[in-house]
Amino acid sequence: MVRAGGALVNLARRAGIATALLGAALAIGACGGGGEETTTSTVPIAMAEGKPSGDLTISNWALYIDKQTVPEFEDATGIDVDYVEDINSYDEFFGKMQPVLSKGESGGRSLMVASDALAKQMYDLGYLQRLDGEALLPALEHLSPVANKGIDFPHDYSIPWQGGMTGLIINDKLAPDITSVNDLFDPKYAGKVEMITELREVVPLVMKAEGIDPEKASEQDWLDTIDKLQEAADSGQIRRFTGGDYARDLASGDAVAVVGWAADAFQLQADNPDLKWVMPDQGCILWWDNWVIPVGAPNPTAAYEWINYTYEPEHQAQIDAWTGAVTPATGVRKILERTDPEMARSELVFPSKQYTKNCSPPIVLPGGPEGQKAIESAWAATTGG
Repeated sequence: MVRAGGALVNLARRAGIATALLGAALAIGACGGGGEETTTSTVPIAMAEGKPSGDLTISNWALYIDKQTVPEFEDATGIDVDYVEDINSYDEFFGKMQPVLSKGESGGRSLMVASDALAKQMYDLGYLQRLDGEALLPALEHLSPVANKGIDFPHDYSIPWQGGMTGLIINDKLAPDITSVNDLFDPKYAGKVEMITELREVVPLVMKAEGIDPEKASEQDWLDTIDKLQEAADSGQIRRFTGGDYARDLASGDAVAVVGWAADAFQLQADNPDLKWVMPDQGCILWWDNWVIPVGAPNPTAAYEWINYTYEPEHQAQIDAWTGAVTPATGVRKILERTDPEMARSELVFPSKQYTKNCSPPIVLPGGPEGQKAIESAWAATTGG
């Protein structure tokens, strides 16, 4: 199978989130947040007004959309889109935007993407507006059940763009018996295991394997699990922590198993049949990249038109055929059954409720600002971040 090449953007795209969130946590402390969450009653709604028109500026990752959707949207709506691919990592982007957002400005952006955890941090900092639920009704009508598993499941301030699962990718020829995260600590795989640097994905997966519910885990549970990973790295059991460039190591045999992303596995297997995604015995971590409307955003009406347009099944199918990610919209599979039957059959792109029954949603770190900083600092020391 040959695909346009959007799927492997995950290898670079997901790197750096932990640093961004550490910076956000420090900003919360500097702003005197005291760990209190922003209440919806104090946050303004980005209200839609009148007929969608005018200009729309969007910030997103590179290679995270096909080449046709933006011009087709412009033709269909008359809205002029400045689609800026200026996110290379969330830490860089947040570092660039934080001084602007802290002044109540958006830098001209009407929409931008953020991970579940980063969106929550930005919302608590007062950098995001609430969404106009009435204006988003067309998109919400197409929202799939799996897209309601994010941190902001009421979709007060975010709505998914594309999503994915974090679990195991193995070389089935060299490590056919790996089915659990616990298997990664087997001495026979010493020096052949790699893990991504995503704190909120890796640590919960290890806790799940140890029988700890990450949604109920204490600050000490997180720190103890990080200690376990530090010991595994120091002993040479873990070859390295990586931002996502594990593909070449799996292909060469330098790594036989990694904690990685399902969308990458789907594409990697097309190039090397020995590489295989494995849903961990104890379940995966589900995550989303989300559309958010920052404070001071111009033309939210056009932003809602964009979101509604991209949630229409025929448009979402075109996007998903490029990204290879989990789609947040219903009705896409029927279209792909005609255009890309292999993708339509994949649980990696269309994970069922049964398939993800043991998976956990994105995790909010415990312990308030101080506890979160302690966890993030320990993780940065372990991964070299």
